[in-house]
Amino acid sequence: MTMLTRRGALAAGIASVAALSLPARAASKTMVGALRFTSHAPSFVAFERGYFKEAGLDVEFSFFQAAQPMAVAIASGDVGFGVTAISGGLISLAEKGAVKVIGGGLQEEKGIDGQLILASNAAWEAGVTTPAGLKGRTFGNTTAGSSFHYMASKIAAAEGFPGGIDLVPLQKVPAIIGALKSGQVDAWTIVPHIGKPLAASGAAKQIGWVADYLPDYQVTTVFTSAETAANDRAQAEAFIAAFAKGAADFNAALIDRTAGDEAAEEMTKLIHKYVYADEDYEAAKPKIVNGAMRMNEGAALNMASIGDQLDWFKAEGLVPASVTMETLVDGSFAPAI
Repeated sequence: MTMLTRRGALAAGIASVAALSLPARAASKTMVGALRFTSHAPSFVAFERGYFKEAGLDVEFSFFQAAQPMAVAIASGDVGFGVTAISGGLISLAEKGAVKVIGGGLQEEKGIDGQLILASNAAWEAGVTTPAGLKGRTFGNTTAGSSFHYMASKIAAAEGFPGGIDLVPLQKVPAIIGALKSGQVDAWTIVPHIGKPLAASGAAKQIGWVADYLPDYQVTTVFTSAETAANDRAQAEAFIAAFAKGAADFNAALIDRTAGDEAAEEMTKLIHKYVYADEDYEAAKPKIVNGAMRMNEGAALNMASIGDQLDWFKAEGLVPASVTMETLVDGSFAPAI
């Protein structure tokens, strides 16, 4: 069944979140964790278009360069909501009763260019022209238990050499980019707004697509503290509602293109305030537009993908075997796919 068909089947359930009547509540200061990625656009749209304010949220952004520190910031109360990939650190914090996944963000979808598998120029020249050539090669990673770790492992297993990729922990995305360009690591996977410019500029070579190995991968999720999910439901519902409205605008402008050319241009300019903001708009525009991926409508969660990720983390011994889906996810805030 295609995502389009699933979206149609979910229309009634999603309408209560994305078609929105945003919940009325007194304004409260809310810190939102984000990366300067196109994949975080729903939060940027909700902020710039006043959807957070309509929902009674006075939002400020706290920017990170990796997923795991954001999970820690959520658990400590320094950040109220985060949007990033599921990591071992996040799952371990959920097991301790500190955080909960409450919605979906970015997802791989057939027919839409998603995350790229890249090889360094040096690796390419040495014969690494497809993912099958990654056996024994080095792979850029932030930390053990990251989404990059998960993707590399899945690629290696599918190609017949499980555990055969050498992960190099570099902590932050900019460090991985530098290592790939210089040939200090042989390969990496990354979202298209970063991956496509690297390949187009000749700084690296594309050797595959993550979607060929993880076709419905729930790349990012929305999460908050377990305390907020349990005891401040109104705030969590308000955030999901505003985020979902931002996601709907993004999809209409840059994915489905139903909002028209002017809306696409306006959306690209809005995102440019946060992504490639240090570059001239005309230079940044194609990177943003070509890097757009589907955002989950209504902040819906692909539970099968999350379950696969959780099973992998447990099988690798990266999180306790006792962690269940109920420990990680509170599915009462958004529809399930």
